[in-house]
Amino acid sequence: MLKKPPLTVQATTLWDYPSQHYGRATQGSPQYIGATPSYIIWNLLQRYTRESDLIVDPCCGSGTTIDVAKDLGRNVKGFDIAPYREDIIRADARHLPLKDESADFVFVDPPYSDHIEYSDEKECLGRIKAEDPKYFEELDKMIAEIARILKPRRFMGLYICDSFKKKTGFVPIGFKVFEILCRYFKPADIVSVVRHNKTLQMGNYKKAAIDDNFFLRGFNYLFIMKKEH
Repeated sequence: MLKKPPLTVQATTLWDYPSQHYGRATQGSPQYIGATPSYIIWNLLQRYTRESDLIVDPCCGSGTTIDVAKDLGRNVKGFDIAPYREDIIRADARHLPLKDESADFVFVDPPYSDHIEYSDEKECLGRIKAEDPKYFEELDKMIAEIARILKPRRFMGLYICDSFKKKTGFVPIGFKVFEILCRYFKPADIVSVVRHNKTLQMGNYKKAAIDDNFFLRGFNYLFIMKKEH
């Protein structure tokens, strides 16, 4: 098992932290498939927020953003179409029950195509294939909603990965989502986050990638955007 390194503010745009969680506790659930590494949220909140700011996560998953925000003395509201625990509010990321310009920072880690089955909810974004144009249409609705609730001159972070399937090939989700983000926000920076998914270390996965001439996903994009007006 990899040792958790000291938690520090990252200084470059390449982030590599070999643990899902920081400190002695956990943030979110280790059993939740597709959970966001908590140090990513910690770094964003350290740089772009202050104590008592309202942090919003529209796709809250197992509650990682809630736990990190509370660690740092921020107010927080986490939403999900299929809440994993009691302090997550049931809501669709495309229709959030929040007033206009009420959030100080928004973090979102949306589904990357239909690679993971998050829930049985018919409207779940994770049920739409990235090969289907509807996937990006629905992400556009989510991003527009984030722009609605975010205060002017404040920031948001979106964490996402590209998609590859042997039958249908490569979909550059990151580039397509960045184009959507730029319709609503001004780019502040782009970070590349090293993936430490356990399956990437499995010999059969590596052998298949080499034998069949494709690449395993080795990093995620972290788009940091600013709402100017």
